[in-house]
Amino acid sequence: MNSYHTHTFRCKHATGEVHEYVAEAMKKNSTHVGITDHTPLPDNRWHSVRMRMDELEGYLLAIETAKAMYPGITVYAGLECEYANEYASFYQDHLIGKCRLNYLIGGAHFFPFHKEWANVYEGIQTPKQLTAYADYVISSIRSGLFAFIAHPDLFANSYLRWDADAKAASMDILSAAESCRIPLELNCYGFRKPFVSSSSGKRPAYPLEEFWALASGYQIMVVVNADAHKPDDIIANMDQGLKLAQKYNLNVIDLSSFL
Repeated sequence: MNSYHTHTFRCKHATGEVHEYVAEAMKKNSTHVGITDHTPLPDNRWHSVRMRMDELEGYLLAIETAKAMYPGITVYAGLECEYANEYASFYQDHLIGKCRLNYLIGGAHFFPFHKEWANVYEGIQTPKQLTAYADYVISSIRSGLFAFIAHPDLFANSYLRWDADAKAASMDILSAAESCRIPLELNCYGFRKPFVSSSSGKRPAYPLEEFWALASGYQIMVVVNADAHKPDDIIANMDQGLKLAQKYNLNVIDLSSFL
């Protein structure tokens, strides 16, 4: 199994250096691995959960070093990004252009609501907030900047009902992914987090099974990733993720064929 969503110590909520993740991927017989820490931002926004701009050069060097250390595995350089119009040129011209990253991930951990940025992990309690989140994810999809959209069902952390509003928001996201041909990620990190108490009982905060059951009705591509935050978790719980995808006959791709 190959995972294309991996973090390092630089994001301040993960551990391990790039070469440790690559070594662990080789131990687990992966043929490809993607390193995708949270991107630094020119204005230092959300600085508590991402690297600083002055750490970017060292991050890129660490990836090149790991490539040299482990020539038997393909290592991709990437970053996980929050979409915003003001960052579009930074992402395209600096990260993809100047830094020559292989790909960017769109990750909606925050979303605009009432002219502020709300936190997805706690800020989706009402249908209006849920709609704002879905609109933001759709904007990320339509931007064309990202190889795939990470955990599109992350709203399920705080929106604990599978109701008509949750279904409508999910359908809007799935429809956008289908029309733009942007893969969506079935993120397995949620299997390693505490379960939440929802209207249907205890469940993982994500992946949300109802979302992926609905996805089976759309022509979308799905990337299953571990979202590792420590080297030992490089492909953790991906067997569960693949089982869920197979249950609903989802079109799972290996990102290496898409880059």
